[in-house]
Amino acid sequence: MLRLTFLGTASSRPTVSRNVSSLALKREGRLFLLDCGEGTQRQMMRYGVGFSLDDILITHLHSDHYLGLAGLLRTMSLQGREQPLRIWAPPGAGETLRALRDLGGDRLAFDASVHELQAGEAVEGEGFRVEAFATEHTRRSLGYALIEDARPGRFDVAAALALGVPEGPLFGRLHRGENVDLEDGRRVDPAELVGPPRAGRKVVYTGDTCPSRETVRISRGADLLVHEATFTEHESVRARETGHSTAAGAARIAREAGVRRLVLTHVSARYAERPGQLLEEARTVFPGAELARDGWSARVPFGDAEPGDPDP
Repeated sequence: MLRLTFLGTASSRPTVSRNVSSLALKREGRLFLLDCGEGTQRQMMRYGVGFSLDDILITHLHSDHYLGLAGLLRTMSLQGREQPLRIWAPPGAGETLRALRDLGGDRLAFDASVHELQAGEAVEGEGFRVEAFATEHTRRSLGYALIEDARPGRFDVAAALALGVPEGPLFGRLHRGENVDLEDGRRVDPAELVGPPRAGRKVVYTGDTCPSRETVRISRGADLLVHEATFTEHESVRARETGHSTAAGAARIAREAGVRRLVLTHVSARYAERPGQLLEEARTVFPGAELARDGWSARVPFGDAEPGDPDP
């Protein structure tokens, strides 16, 4: 299972319908929080995300992306959390985040360590990694890409049965690449039954950025690109001055990178009444573009999923 829940989709300041930046990303039993604007802890409760976080990844030190961290950590401490938590951020952000972590007087009931990441470094997981990449904003910033390892090829059940392999544990051994000896003395090579390796999934979150070549590079073939779209093209000069993207600019990145799905976020308050302007603009470039809203949850299936495959 790989699922995103948008906790905050506004830029700079909250509006009536949108909180500031935060995104929950869950893969199997591991939960990541990408950015933590003010009020994130309430959004997590409101949308059923829960606080069983392993890692919080901050894209940059603009207040709408990290000020919610102090309250979230204090709440988890009051709830009796004991397991450690790791906070990741760009180079130079550690001192500020440690100071924010320590606000409130009493020590936290758990260890919350702060680590600085360079572009190209990754937070490792079982069967995947979350890789940091450089973005282009008005201060040092990172985006994050969850990249899964390659998966085994498809297992040909019909061919296995035809060879006389009984259903059960031997199927699993063959799929893992192990030779299997049958009762009649024959040895079955997994290469006879298992197709070529298949790509894992990739989800990219940009944080705040101008359109950049690095985003195109990391997003090549991504299953889902979550790209900021603070402005429309009418405000393109303002977008460049403030280190942000227009909806059309985000869509051009998605088209060039060949992503399967584009979701826009980080909506300026100037479009609070008509956020559809952003979506209309993006769809002129990338027809399948979508616009996130607070509380919206998106499942990420495998790109080669077929009817009858397990639901990821």
